[in-house]
Amino acid sequence: MTIATALRDGGELCVCDLAWITRRAENLVGHHLRTLRAAGLASSRREHKIVFYTLTELGTRLLDAYLTPTPARR
Repeated sequence: MTIATALRDGGELCVCDLAWITRRAENLVGHHLRTLRAAGLASSRREHKIVFYTLTELGTRLLDAYLTPTPARR
């Protein structure tokens, strides 16, 4: 959730940026990003040696739905 929120708020970020934001090791962040990509929730693009990640439209919609409070039931 923290990585997805950072991607939503930051737009396009690399693993090193996400590791700094989340205060997690780069290899752990990379593992979670691979999982998000495999699920179709994040996408990536390579620029020279750096890979940049962003949330897909589906990832953004799911994150927003998860973070939106639901009205109380009667």
